[in-house]
Amino acid sequence: MQTNEEIKNEVKKKYGQIAMQTKEQNSQSCCGVGDSCGTIDYSVFSDDYSKIKGYMPDADLGLGCGLPTKFALINEGDTVLDLGSGAGNDCFVARQIVGKEGKVIGLDFTESMIEKARINADKLGYKNVEFRLGEIENMPIGGKSIDVIVSNCVMNLVPDKQKAFSEAFRVLVPGGHFSISDIVLRGKLPESFVKDAELWAGCVSGAMQMNEYLNLIEDAGFRNIKIQSEKKIDLPDEIFHNNFPKELVDEFKQSNTGVYSITVYAEKPTSDCGCSCC
Repeated sequence: MQTNEEIKNEVKKKYGQIAMQTKEQNSQSCCGVGDSCGTIDYSVFSDDYSKIKGYMPDADLGLGCGLPTKFALINEGDTVLDLGSGAGNDCFVARQIVGKEGKVIGLDFTESMIEKARINADKLGYKNVEFRLGEIENMPIGGKSIDVIVSNCVMNLVPDKQKAFSEAFRVLVPGGHFSISDIVLRGKLPESFVKDAELWAGCVSGAMQMNEYLNLIEDAGFRNIKIQSEKKIDLPDEIFHNNFPKELVDEFKQSNTGVYSITVYAEKPTSDCGCSCC
């Protein structure tokens, strides 16, 4: 079984290759993943951004699984952090809301994604949108400095989700909040699926049970946790990339296991007592 570090390196490699392609190429060709020219359509999870203010087509690689900025309750002048910012799609939508007086920071651990995002920001002429290279489990972000965190189908790529949510709690100001879109499960994945790095990159293997996911958020100290949106994902055959016996895939599809896209909201308490009432 691969170590957490091996999984992260494999995911970084694949997303680095995806960064070199457009949304259309990612959904219609090899998705930039591996030497075997696989046909995983990562856009199967994504929602349509095209009618949202601030949308930039060059920044949309079709890698999300929701619309976190739609639900994030961002205000003008806020400082917003996008975890796993990719080519900058959600950052530019957030910038449309925070305006010139606010600030948007994108964090990604893939150098080619950071480079692409910075090029896109330059095209738009934004001076208050920046992109930082770093890992979600160890953010290069000061404590109590962020008003709102958004993230789009990225926590599944983080093996140590408990550390990731603890870091999110650390960087938020007291009373700050997040809106995160992610993939969760109802039912259990076969063990061989969980071990497969390709399915990690496709946000399937890293998916937790929904109740466990929500419990992790609460354990990190967040309160007022609620599901803002939810939809079931019908996984296409190609997402399994011919790595598994047909019998195993058929058994999975006939089981009660469901893969869901959710957007979850949570708040950091306004005081150290762990509540939001004082």
